[in-house]
Amino acid sequence: MTFHWFLPTSGDGHQVGAATVTAGAARHDRAATVDYLARVGRAAEESGFTGALTPVGSGCPDPWIICTAVARHTSRLRFLVAVRAGFALPTLIAQQAEAFQWATGGPLALNIVTGGDPAEQRAYGDFLDHDARYARTGEFIEVLRQAWRGAPFDHAGEHYRIERGGLVQPLAETPPVYFGGASPAAEAVAARLADVYLMWGEPPAAIAERVNRIRRLAAGHDRELRTGLRLHVIARPTATEAWAEADRLLAGMDPDRIAAAQARFARMDSVGQARMTALNAGTTGELTIAPNLWAGIGLVREGAGTALVGSYAEVAARIDEYAGLGVDEFVLSGWPHLEEAYRVGAEVLPRTGHARGVPVGAAPDRAVPPTDAGPAPSAPVPAGR
Repeated sequence: MTFHWFLPTSGDGHQVGAATVTAGAARHDRAATVDYLARVGRAAEESGFTGALTPVGSGCPDPWIICTAVARHTSRLRFLVAVRAGFALPTLIAQQAEAFQWATGGPLALNIVTGGDPAEQRAYGDFLDHDARYARTGEFIEVLRQAWRGAPFDHAGEHYRIERGGLVQPLAETPPVYFGGASPAAEAVAARLADVYLMWGEPPAAIAERVNRIRRLAAGHDRELRTGLRLHVIARPTATEAWAEADRLLAGMDPDRIAAAQARFARMDSVGQARMTALNAGTTGELTIAPNLWAGIGLVREGAGTALVGSYAEVAARIDEYAGLGVDEFVLSGWPHLEEAYRVGAEVLPRTGHARGVPVGAAPDRAVPPTDAGPAPSAPVPAGR
C-alpha cells in the first residue's frame, strides 16, 4: 500500500472546509500561506506519507505555482499536482512538468481532472458536455505522454493538432498519471491511459465492484493499473472519542452551509459527485453507511465526502479491508491537516497490515491492546453510527 496526504491550498482549520469552492465552505482558521502548507508537507513526509494531493478549481490557487513553492521546503514528498484537462494544451503541460522537476529536483505525479460542474467549466470558457470532456481528456493524456518522450511528433485528433511537437529530450522521470471518474466515459479513459485510478470512499462492496470492473476494462487493453481511494480520517484512541469528533464537525455545519453546498452539487453532471451526494441524501440523519464509514463530510464538501471514523485500530482495520479488495493507494486527510498528518502517521499507518508485514488480502489482525480498541464487533453500534 502507498499512502498520500492532502494539501489544503484553500485554507485549513478545525471545521470541514470545501476543497475548491466557496459554496458551503467554513471560515478557515488558518490561511494557506506557503509557510503553512510547507509545514503540512513536512509533517506528511515525516509521518510516512509518500505524496501529497492538491486540488484544482475556481476556489483555490493554481496547483503548479503552489506546489513548486512548497516543494522547496520538503525533501522526499511526491506532489500529486492537479491539472484540469482542456484548460491548457497538453504540450504546455509537458513543459510545465519538465520545469517543475528541474526547479524542485523532486518527484512529480499528475492528477488529471476532467471537471464535473458545468457552470464552473463555462466560467473558465469550456462549453463541452460531460462525455465530450472525457473524450478530450483521453486525447489530452495521449498527447501529453507523447510529448514526454522527447522526440518530435505530429498529432491530428478531434481536440488537438500538433506539428513537430514534444520536449527536446525525455523527462528524467515520467510522472505517473492519476485519474478518477465514476461514469462509463471516465472508466474507459482510465482503463486505457491511467496509471492509478482514483475513487472516492464508498462502502466496501461498492469499491470491490468498481475495482473489479476497472481491472477487467484495463485487461481488455492488455494493461494493468493501480487503484487508489480518497478518504478523510477521524481517528482517536477510542471509538467514543472519534465519534465525538465527528459530532463536533457535524455541529459546525449550519443549515445555510449545507443548503448552499447541496444546491451546487445538484447542478453538477459528475457521476462521482452524485454517488457521494446519494450517500448522505443532503440530510444530517443517518450518516453511517458502513462500519466506521461516515458520509457527513459530503454535506458541505464537494468531491471526497466520506471519512473513516473510529479508534486507531478500527480505522487501520478498515484500510486493510479496502486493501484486501484491491485498493493499492490511499489519499487521506483530516482537519486540521497539520496535526492530523502527524496523528494518522503515528497512530494509524503503523497499525495497518502493510506496516506489520501482513500480505495484502490477508485477514486483518484485530487483536489490539484494550486501550486502542473500540467496541467489540458484537457490540451494538451507537445510534447514528
